[in-house]
Amino acid sequence: MEPHQIFRTFAGLLAILNPLGAVPIFLGLTLHLGAPQRRRTARVAALAVAGVLVAAVWSGDALLAFFGVRIASFRVGGGILILLMAIAMLQARTSPSKQTQEEAEEAGTRDSVGVVPIGVPLLAGPGAISLVIVDAQEAAVTGRLVLTGLVLLVAGCAWLALLLADPIGRVLGRTGINIFTRLMGLLLAAVAVEYIATGFAGLFPVLAG
Repeated sequence: MEPHQIFRTFAGLLAILNPLGAVPIFLGLTLHLGAPQRRRTARVAALAVAGVLVAAVWSGDALLAFFGVRIASFRVGGGILILLMAIAMLQARTSPSKQTQEEAEEAGTRDSVGVVPIGVPLLAGPGAISLVIVDAQEAAVTGRLVLTGLVLLVAGCAWLALLLADPIGRVLGRTGINIFTRLMGLLLAAVAVEYIATGFAGLFPVLAG
């Protein structure tokens, strides 16, 4: 992977996971837990993110081949999904593609929320999975190893954000987190448009000319 691709992928993954945006939800879902249990929940969520996205890096092409989906078509579909998520982030709200109201209410009744819904789909949702599958299609084995490293790095960022959820929530407040979420949404919208444009160019080569 070229340096600009590495930066674009890292920025896109960090934006789409938006760990700071997940802080208020994490605090709400773990309100009844003590500090040790909250730390364990943060660790489990980060491991779930890493596991799901690394699996997508290495098995995404087999999944597309099984369903007979061209990468150009997946680019357009994934780009549209990511754009919808970016629009929701620009409005400082959680996209329904990540978590619906019914899922949020159900999550509040669970004793363990590290894997579901915090790890998946709140952090590693359909948009993040689509992003790594698309980028993995362009990469050789070395590139996929780099992509795996980026996934682990972003999962580490998510773990750190959840681990420090209390001080982050106190310092930034809801307004600060919303501002950061909107900035990440703007970046994510640009990534989505690039995916859609590249996908259309692959589907309709005349557009590339």
